[in-house]
Amino acid sequence: MATSSSPTRNAAATREAILRSAIENFARAGYDGVGVRQIAHDAGVTAMLVNRYFGSKEGLFAEAVETSFATPTFIGERSDDLVADTVRALVTRTGSGDDAPPPFMIMLRSASSPVATTIVRDAIERHVGARLARQLDSPDQNLRSEILLALISGMLMMRGVVGTSALRKSKPADIERVLEPAIAALIGGSRA
Repeated sequence: MATSSSPTRNAAATREAILRSAIENFARAGYDGVGVRQIAHDAGVTAMLVNRYFGSKEGLFAEAVETSFATPTFIGERSDDLVADTVRALVTRTGSGDDAPPPFMIMLRSASSPVATTIVRDAIERHVGARLARQLDSPDQNLRSEILLALISGMLMMRGVVGTSALRKSKPADIERVLEPAIAALIGGSRA
């Protein structure tokens, strides 16, 4: 019996390696800043194999965004204390030396692409926005949800990416003290 000199490829592991590479690359360089060849190279496969699994760069981006945004980063499925949990997660995840979460970096670095923006917006609304809105007890829960997401994005940008002085130098407890009433006001009459 003849043996093949090339290793047997595990389809699920290969797909996962491509997806991991795509998330890392899109978070680092955005939709327009990276090509399929770079993603394939980092995953240890060919560009042709990437296209076989995902159809196109746009299909790969959509899957990377879907995977990234489906996993809770700041807003879980259910919280006993949504205000405190959100404040704590936001201050902890934007601390000095911490990298901003991949979903945020994908959104930030892909914002100039209309194709990417549409995919990101749909994923935000379907995942994190919907998770948050389900926990709000208000007739304008979708509006409140999106304003809170804008506040979270602003904190990620100003503290986690830009690193402005007051946000960088302040103690986490001081940031939490100022941030908590703002988030509580946005959440309004949320149910626990």
